[in-house]
Amino acid sequence: MNTLETKKYLFSKGIDSYLEGVHKGYQFTVRFFKEAFILPFHWREIINQCFEIGLKSLSLITLTGFIVGVVFTKQSRPSLETFGAVSWLPSLIGIAIVRALGPLVTALICAGKVGSSISAELGSMKVTEQIEAMEVSAINPFKYLVVTRVIATTISIPVLALYCSFIGLLGSYYNVHNEEMTSLEIFYKNAFSNISFLDIFSSVTKSIVYGFTIGIIGCYKGFFATQGTRGVGKATNQAVILAIFLIFFEEVVIVQVVNWIRYF
Repeated sequence: MNTLETKKYLFSKGIDSYLEGVHKGYQFTVRFFKEAFILPFHWREIINQCFEIGLKSLSLITLTGFIVGVVFTKQSRPSLETFGAVSWLPSLIGIAIVRALGPLVTALICAGKVGSSISAELGSMKVTEQIEAMEVSAINPFKYLVVTRVIATTISIPVLALYCSFIGLLGSYYNVHNEEMTSLEIFYKNAFSNISFLDIFSSVTKSIVYGFTIGIIGCYKGFFATQGTRGVGKATNQAVILAIFLIFFEEVVIVQVVNWIRYF
C-alpha cells in the first residue's frame, strides 16, 4: 500500500505540490498579460482600486516614511561625526532613501496591507462562490477582479514610493534642522546633489516591479483559495509571506543590474 502511494508522486508530495503551484502561478501571470490588453477595459474599477490601494495607504506611508527619515538620520550622524563628515549627511540620506529605503519600505508596507486585503477579498468571494456567480452572469471575473487590481497596484505603489521618499527626506530635514538650523532649500539641494537620473529610474522601476508582484501574488492566492474561511486566512498569510520574499529577491537582482549599468 505504501509503495502504491509513493508512486503517485513524481518526486514527493511536497515537491510536486510546489512545482504545481509554480506552474499555476506562471499560467496565472501569462493569463493576466493576455487579458490586460483585450477589451473591455474596466476603467472605473481600476480607478476605484487605485483609491483603495493608494489613497487609503497614504496616512500609513506618511507616518512610516517620516519616521524612517528621522531614525536613519539619527543613526547615521554619530558615524559621520567620527570622520568629520557631517556635511555629507543630506547626500547620504538622499542616496539611501531614493535608491533603496523609499521603494523598499513602501513595498513591504503594501505587501502587508494591500496584498493581504486583496487576497482576503478574492478568497472570500471564491469560497462563497461569488466568482462562479459572475461567470454565470456573463462577466469575466478574471478581467474584472484580477486585471484591475494588478494594474492598480502597479500604478499606485510607484507613486506611493516617490511620496514616501519625499516624506523620508522631510523627516531627515527635521532632524538636521534641529541640530544645525539648515534651511530646507540647502538641505534638498545637498540631498539631490549626488542623485542621478539612473537612481530615479531604478527607484521607479523597482516600485513598478514590486507593485506588480504584490498585486499578482495577492490575486493568485485569493483566486485559488479553498477550504472555507480557514483557507482564506491561510491564503492571505501565504500571499504576504510570498510577496515579501519575492520583493527582497527582486531587490537583490535589480540592484545588481543597476550597479552593472552604473559601472559599465
